[in-house]
Order: sequence, then structure tokens, then C-alpha cells
Amino acid sequence: MTAEQVAELVLYVRAGCHLCDQFLLDVAIDLGLAAERLQLRDVDADVDSAVRYGLRVPVLEWRGAVLCEGVYDAAGVRRALGV
Repeated sequence: MTAEQVAELVLYVRAGCHLCDQFLLDVAIDLGLAAERLQLRDVDADVDSAVRYGLRVPVLEWRGAVLCEGVYDAAGVRRALGV
């Protein structure tokens, strides 16, 4: 996976969300990258994100496309990223 691909991964989360915590751990382990390299966005910190995602967190996006939500889909993410 290139640095550019990693830079384009955005994970929408919510504070206190146990699903978000697990999702973050799963994606970091699967892709072999430090969690801090992901762009984390708190849906409650931005009105547009809160409206767009509501209770649908966690959501992983790449280049504006939703790769998966709720539960990390390793196969789908790897397929989309070509890794």
C-alpha cells in the first residue's frame, strides 16, 4: 500500500463507540499501519458528517467511496486498495 493510499483513508468515528475502537484496531492490524496514520474524523464534531452518517459509524472511506461500515471488511478493503 502506498503512502498516498493511506493518506486517503478516512475513518469516521464517534467518541465512546466500542465498535469504532474495534474497527480502528482491526484496520490497523490488517493493513499493518499505525492507527495514527489514518485520518480519523469525529462525526459529532461536524454537522455535515453527523447528518451524513448519523448512527452509521464506524465508516471507512477511501477517495470518497465507502469501503465498509459497522464491521471491518478486510477482504473488501484489500480488494479496493489493490493489496
